[in-house]
Amino acid sequence: MAKRQEDTPPAGSPAWMATFSDLMNLLLCFFVMLFAMSSVQEDKLAEFVAAMNNTFSIFDAGATAIGEGILISNGVSQLNELDEYINSTGKTADSETEGEKLEEFELSPEAQQSLEQFLDEEKLQQNEELSETIEESLSESRVGDQVDISFTAQYIQLTMNGALLFDSGSAELKDEAKQVLDKVGIILERYSTGTIEIEGHTDNVPMSSAKYANNEELSSARALSVFYYLEENTFLDPQNLKHAGMGERVPVADNSTPEGRSLNRRVEIRIYNPSQG
Repeated sequence: MAKRQEDTPPAGSPAWMATFSDLMNLLLCFFVMLFAMSSVQEDKLAEFVAAMNNTFSIFDAGATAIGEGILISNGVSQLNELDEYINSTGKTADSETEGEKLEEFELSPEAQQSLEQFLDEEKLQQNEELSETIEESLSESRVGDQVDISFTAQYIQLTMNGALLFDSGSAELKDEAKQVLDKVGIILERYSTGTIEIEGHTDNVPMSSAKYANNEELSSARALSVFYYLEENTFLDPQNLKHAGMGERVPVADNSTPEGRSLNRRVEIRIYNPSQG
């Protein structure tokens, strides 16, 4: 019968000694770190913090970050002096609230202008990319030749000719206009996340009828007709829809020619950048 091998103690130091050695090493590192913190050159550090304070105006009441060396030079005792340091900066320990806002940095006019220009360029690029996507969708829906698209940094604009939507002197949508607006409405649902503004425009030929006294009223009625149709036939949030009648005040072509007047009779739908809406 095979014999069971006797258990023999492992060679080397006991296991508890290795653990104890690790603990001693950690304690040594900890005390070395405390010593290093207590020997910081206070004049150099205070000079640096003062420079940062003057540049960015981070601290209130003209206080310095070091508080006459309270936090750094006293090592572990800095915790006991925490209230004194906080008071030296013009705040109390319990004055901070969750809703309190940080002081805003003051930018120079040149820096502010550069920042605004950068943001406008970013928005312009975003709207350019989105307008290309919308243009493709319009083409796929076979209404690309009936809707013109343009863009700025603030919005993407869809323009439809007034003759496509309405009869002369009328604000009632044509049947073929409703088919176009159905497809435009789908695109608005898909790509619009901000404000949508609907503007009606006319030419400068004076008009008067039993229903509309002038071009101002006619353009407002036409914008409102498109507004009502989109509100009733899409899932767009009505709170994001706006409408306005601009009359003859914003022409895009020469009113002295029939072609120019035709271009001026139009409805514009603007999809605003969410940050602008």
